[in-house]
Amino acid sequence: MTASDQDITDASDEAVGKSAPHIYAPTRKERIIDHLRNEWQIYVMLIPTVIWLLVFLYKPMYGLQIAFKDYSIFRGVAASPWIGLEHFETLFGSDQFLRALRNTIYISLYSLLIGFPVPILLALMFNEVLNPLFKKSAQTIVYLPHFISTVIIAGIVITAFSPSAGIVNTVIGWFGYDPIYFLTKPEWFRPIFIGTTIWQEAGFQSIVYLAAIAGVSPTLYESAVVDGASRWQMMWKITIPSILPTIIIMLIIRIGNMLEVSFEMIIVLYQPATYETADVVNTYIYRQGLQNGQYDIAAAAGLFNAVVAFVLVMAANTISKRYSRTSLW
Repeated sequence: MTASDQDITDASDEAVGKSAPHIYAPTRKERIIDHLRNEWQIYVMLIPTVIWLLVFLYKPMYGLQIAFKDYSIFRGVAASPWIGLEHFETLFGSDQFLRALRNTIYISLYSLLIGFPVPILLALMFNEVLNPLFKKSAQTIVYLPHFISTVIIAGIVITAFSPSAGIVNTVIGWFGYDPIYFLTKPEWFRPIFIGTTIWQEAGFQSIVYLAAIAGVSPTLYESAVVDGASRWQMMWKITIPSILPTIIIMLIIRIGNMLEVSFEMIIVLYQPATYETADVVNTYIYRQGLQNGQYDIAAAAGLFNAVVAFVLVMAANTISKRYSRTSLW
């Protein structure tokens, strides 16, 4: 290339550069305004939910300071004197609270070990049912207890385990044994409560896993059939690994709710004779706050419950993220 050719090339490049249009990059503020202008309907629909969260979830957090005050309903939250951690010292020095905490942990662990796999097994079994009519009928029967009031469920349990006319004691009588007063014996409360909770909620919880199974690619099963895999092998090698992330997420959520034992069911079923194994943190809060009027002690117990739940969720999420790369966030 001669010197004249180089000059011509440089001149043409300069002309192109001058004639090229300037590309305008909007600022972050402009992008946000443009997004709101285009998607304003979605944010309008969110307003009721945001208001509900603010009023019923965030505003009550103001009352958490009751746990650190000598609260009086006549003085109010702001005027009640600050006493620091005195209520928490009272809690951990109380045999009733320690008993309630111990019972909560036992019931939650047993429910997790026994109850958590049941919805997964139900979903796997429903997935293997080929007859549509039988499948829909079985699902309806299993889902139904979730939609029945807890009080009615408790009434069914009380009737079934009645020592005089209950079906359980009737069957026991057929074998020549004396009737057992199940609901007045502390050692029977946990099995009855855990079994009732599983019966009421397992079917409805299986919907999540059925939805996850429905999302598994059919090509995986087709390839397995070509390779000669049985239905049992397809379940173990395809279905369960495919829904494992969903199982882990549900497990994390379940661990976070470990201290949130079904309050309504226990209130209806338990009695002073079974406090030894039936009294949990939520029922302790109910008795201290509503029955005894010790709102500050109840608030301290509730705050402790919430902090433990937060720690459990964070720990479970961190461990899951590290070892399985599946997490809530």
